This record gives sequence, structure tokens and C-alpha cells, in this order.
Amino acid sequence: MFPLLSKPRRSLRKPAPPETRTLDVAGRPMPLTIKQHERATRITLRIEPGGRALKMTIPSGLAQREVNAFLERHQGWLLTKLAKFSTDAGLREGGTVLFRGVSHRIHHTGSLRGLTEATVIDGKPVLKVSGMPEHLGRRVAAFLKKEARADLERLARFHARAINASINSISMKDTRSRWGSCSSEGNLSFSWRIVMAPPSVVDYLAAHEVAHLREMNHGPRFWALCETLCPDMQEAKAWLKRHGSLLHAIDFE
Repeated sequence: MFPLLSKPRRSLRKPAPPETRTLDVAGRPMPLTIKQHERATRITLRIEPGGRALKMTIPSGLAQREVNAFLERHQGWLLTKLAKFSTDAGLREGGTVLFRGVSHRIHHTGSLRGLTEATVIDGKPVLKVSGMPEHLGRRVAAFLKKEARADLERLARFHARAINASINSISMKDTRSRWGSCSSEGNLSFSWRIVMAPPSVVDYLAAHEVAHLREMNHGPRFWALCETLCPDMQEAKAWLKRHGSLLHAIDFE
């Protein structure tokens, strides 16, 4: 987040609709959304989870030349920050993928049929994948979704029983802005990508959303309940802060 040197004059006109463009960052094309906000007094530039897009908020009426100059000045900052997001997810024969916090080597069996399976070969974790080579990423994703559902349904219902709460439904999604959600109707939703994290982090996410069945907020009582359900809450939150964006960066297509 970078402040402007001077505060622009407020405009009484309705802010323009968001502008979308592609920004070239040292040869890497990045989708950029620019949104005007009448209360903004400075430019903010954020990298979306996964490092696949950029979001910029600017004061209403700010001149395009100032926007362009800002982007030009911060090319180096963007390049440094985006460097940690690899576009190569390793989803190929001999590559690796995280599963429950452990790096698994991908082994394509060569067979067109067969279930994806996490196993151990010669003492090392391996993910055996069948099917057409060009579908390997999708088959890995399907495996992770299935395992995520099994883990999160078990953990969520365990925590719900602990606080005598009822879950209406549990769904898996591929959200970028949040790892999970809980509606007032008791519908829980989780990002299946969390199954790549260590089990303690998956448990924290389940406890977090179940705690919302009692406290639909992030106040002190919510966090106290969440920590009661998951004593390792602080360590899990720290892991997600450090590594969460890298899980979003993997392209399974």
C-alpha cells in the first residue's frame, strides 16, 4: 500500500465503473482491475490471492497519468512480490504436489484407468495418477477435492457436536478471497485447496467455520470459542499467512 504525496480534490460525480486492463510486469501479463472510490485519499495496489491478478483502488477523478506513473514506479516492487508465486505447479510426471502438508512426487502410471492414490514407494510419498497425461492436473485436483471433503466433513461434524450445533450442509469450492464461510442457515463452505496444508491447519479451518454457528462475528467470544475447539489456532493461522497464497497459485488446469 503506497500513499500519494498530496490529497486529491473530492469529486461529486458518481465513481466510474471499474477499469480492467492487462499490466506487463517484466514480460509477465497480469490482469489489473482499477476501481475508483470516493472516500479513497491514496492509491492502494494489492496482489490477489494466488498471485494471478492485481487490484488497484484510486481516489475518484484521479488522472490516468498519475495512475500510470504509480504503476511504473512500482514495477520493481511488483516483480519482487510476484517472484514467490510460481506459475509452474509441478503437475507433471516427476513433479510434486502438497497433500496434507507433505510433498508427494507425482507418478503417472501410464494406465488410462485407475484411481488416484497417495502411497509410499521406496520410503517416499508418491501420488499415483492414471488417465491421459494432458488430464493429469485435473485428476490431481479431483483427488484433492475428494480428500478435502472427507477430512472437512469429519472435522466439522466433530467440532459441531462439541458445541451442540447443527450443520445444514457442507460444500467444497475454489474460492480465492476466503478459505471458508458459514451462513446463518448453517451452511458451511470450504476451499478444497486447504487439504494441501498440514492436518492441524485443516482442523483450524473446520473449527473456525463451526465456531461461527455460535458466533456470527470475529469478536472476542468467537476467537475464544475457536481456540477452545482448536488449541493450535495461532500456529495454524501463522501457517496460512505464510503459505496460503502459494496454494492458490497452483493452476490445476
